[in-house]
Amino acid sequence: MADIFREIDEDVRRDKAIEFWKKHNGALIGVALLAVAATGGWRAYEYWQSQRAEAAGARFEAAIETSRAGNADEAEKEFADIAKDSTAGYQKLARFREAAEQAKQSAADGVKTYDALAADTSVAPVLRDLARLRAAMLVVDTAPADEVKSRLQPLLAAGNPWGANARELLGLSALKAGDYEAAGKAFDEIVTDRTAPPSLKQRADLLLGIVRAGPVKPAS
Repeated sequence: MADIFREIDEDVRRDKAIEFWKKHNGALIGVALLAVAATGGWRAYEYWQSQRAEAAGARFEAAIETSRAGNADEAEKEFADIAKDSTAGYQKLARFREAAEQAKQSAADGVKTYDALAADTSVAPVLRDLARLRAAMLVVDTAPADEVKSRLQPLLAAGNPWGANARELLGLSALKAGDYEAAGKAFDEIVTDRTAPPSLKQRADLLLGIVRAGPVKPAS
């Protein structure tokens, strides 16, 4: 008896399935086609993105080679073009390289591009801070110590990966201004910073020696 009821149940389910198919086969086929189209579209998009990234990488490498060949003007133009029309990652990299190429011709132009990167909230915070550091590097020899300090202040927060580099520039700026106390403080903080790179600590230690020696007295 159990086998009979099972067969009846299966027949009923089969009949319902056939009836459902007759009523809704168009909709089911449409859903299936949409799923296939969506999958195909996503695959096509992935392929397009991959090809675009490869093309962007090739353009970026070509611009670097132009820079290495000593053609700063042409390299700047190539990086500017990539920054305007490329994948997001290469756009940001190109803006940094564009600023570096500009700085070879005009420090002011390089600073302007780095400042724009530092103010761009679409750029990752660590890269915005790098832009601030690069801009400060371009003005440390010419700008007043207060301006250099203002530019580097955001990088001095605890845990900032560019903090030690920022202190080195602060120390150099203070040393240039004749403020040996401020310079010594900046270099000493680098030497005692366990996270500072060894090469940076060595430079800071050498600069501390200059600070301790004091201002050079004019020959009598």
